[in-house]
Amino acid sequence: MPDARDETLRFRVGTDESESIRTVLIKVYNALKERGYDPVNQLVGYLLSGDPTYITSHQNARNMIRQVERDEVLEELVRSYIESGQ
Repeated sequence: MPDARDETLRFRVGTDESESIRTVLIKVYNALKERGYDPVNQLVGYLLSGDPTYITSHQNARNMIRQVERDEVLEELVRSYIESGQ
């Protein structure tokens, strides 16, 4: 009898959501850069910890990043990275 923990779960984000996530990431990245932060380090800190204080409130970036789920952001980042290398 198979153990339910051995099954692979499917997770999907729609195309419209991917565009929205991409737009939010670009806006947050730019807001962090405008404030003199290293955007990549700040975004990684936020994604790993879930602590929104890694993201500046400048240009409403903190509120924007909180409107998307962190796992959806990670999925979009992985998808974009893989597709850019093909």
